[in-house]
Amino acid sequence: MTQTQPPGETSVPAKQYPDLHDHVARLEEEGLLVRVSRPINKDTELHPLVRWQYLGLDEDEDRRAFLFDNVVDSKGRSYDIPVVVGVFSANSRVYEIAMGIDDPEKRQGVWKKAVEEQHAPVLIPSEHAPIHEVIYTGDELNSFEKGVGHLPVPISTPGWDNAPYVSSSNFITKDPETGVHNIGTYRAMIKSNTRIGMNPSVEMNQGIYDHFLKYRERSEPMPAVLCIGGPPCIPFVAKQKLDMQLDEYHVAGGLVGAPLRVVEARTVPVLVPADAEICIEGYINTEYLEPEGPFGESHGYMNPKEYNAFMDVTAITRREKPYLMSILSQIAPSEASVQRKLSSSWLFLNHLTRIGITCVSRVQLHETSGMTRYCIMQCKPNAADSEVWRAMYACLTLNGGWPKIVIAVDEDIDPQDADAVWWAMGIRSTPHKDIEIVKRREPGHGPRGEDEDERGIASESGVLWDARAKHKMPPTSLPKREHMENARKIWEELGLPKLHEHSRWFGYNLGEWNEELDEEAALAEQSDYFVTGDKIAEQRVKFGEVSMNSKYYKD
Repeated sequence: MTQTQPPGETSVPAKQYPDLHDHVARLEEEGLLVRVSRPINKDTELHPLVRWQYLGLDEDEDRRAFLFDNVVDSKGRSYDIPVVVGVFSANSRVYEIAMGIDDPEKRQGVWKKAVEEQHAPVLIPSEHAPIHEVIYTGDELNSFEKGVGHLPVPISTPGWDNAPYVSSSNFITKDPETGVHNIGTYRAMIKSNTRIGMNPSVEMNQGIYDHFLKYRERSEPMPAVLCIGGPPCIPFVAKQKLDMQLDEYHVAGGLVGAPLRVVEARTVPVLVPADAEICIEGYINTEYLEPEGPFGESHGYMNPKEYNAFMDVTAITRREKPYLMSILSQIAPSEASVQRKLSSSWLFLNHLTRIGITCVSRVQLHETSGMTRYCIMQCKPNAADSEVWRAMYACLTLNGGWPKIVIAVDEDIDPQDADAVWWAMGIRSTPHKDIEIVKRREPGHGPRGEDEDERGIASESGVLWDARAKHKMPPTSLPKREHMENARKIWEELGLPKLHEHSRWFGYNLGEWNEELDEEAALAEQSDYFVTGDKIAEQRVKFGEVSMNSKYYKD
């Protein structure tokens, strides 16, 4: 339900959350924004320039958001709307600022609180909504200066994409039966001044496709609004996989802890964020489909041309001086993969908790492996094997098409450290005992195969891999913590390059160790290792009594 002002009330509720302009200003204050004022061609240069930071900078913290305020195209046309890229998830710190997170340890609780403590939006008059400062409708839309063409939408994958696609494309639709609003990110191909594409990725079980089918049953076009650059809470909700029965305006309010200000769209019966930057209103045709694509997708491949929906534009509303927001997606790592990685843990833990599984402490999608393909599940100590396997199977039920590979690890393995995960898979698992293949799965978001059903969806399989230690193991072969901490101080005294800490930076005990071995190590630290040498000489045995490499261990 949407809040409305009481009769006679004249004051307009103040905005209680940052909008995109507030957020960009905050990034610039913190040195997290690169402002580019030289001419940049949106169709050939803009995305490739931002892409380089994911190809040439090794560390997450070195990446930045970008603001381009001198945008041109290959025909020499100039645009008076700046383009921002990477402003929500260029790196983990940018993500935290956008999400209002003051402590990285609290990331996991943000989405839980948003769903549990929702806020209904509040409706404000059109004349007080920044999104209605400029309005183009009717015949105005046929001109390049007032139609879709005047928006500087960049080409994401120059050389392969056949048009600019809105990548930060938050489509807003309303269930015709319940009135619940859905907000989802689905790419939007720019086709003309009055027509844009819409790809709902039906294999991903998207809310907009459910609404589409309901309008189709009514033989009606579907009213929709494409929001480009809402307050940060809007794109985050649009990207998250929430239950379809939730009104995502309410969840967006839960993210910011206050009601979101909304306003009635000018030409379609849909509510739009009053503090958004740009909104394209229209009707999605439910009778016809058009070819759409190719487009460089987040699974890391070009998505070929296929039949998809399209929207006939009825209005464009925007701020007087808006930002056009674009997201760098395509092959990971990217801005989109950073966001998915950081928001995935709550999504899976919430799913597991709802069905009574409590043996998992953390779940993480691996960023550079197709975003939704690899799922690493960190298990609590002494978790029962049966519960761990139940949890792995349950991870496959979150969505029809992802994840594809679920890997269970111990709590000492950081799910974000791919090297640590591969190490656990190689050392702590026995393939014929610890791997299972699950057949007849949806393929998820990825290149199409040949074995397709009537919907063009191929049958896929999944892998469950238990990479936990099954017994006590020796300590990891790194110096103890106190020695590594001391060495780090010396490193810094020497003025050596800044260290980027690895998740496994000191050795720790995994159970197969005893007091005698600790004593021997302590003697070695004091340079008294000859004492140990004398002791073990007394433990000499003849060859044949034991074999070479036989284990010697005293409990």
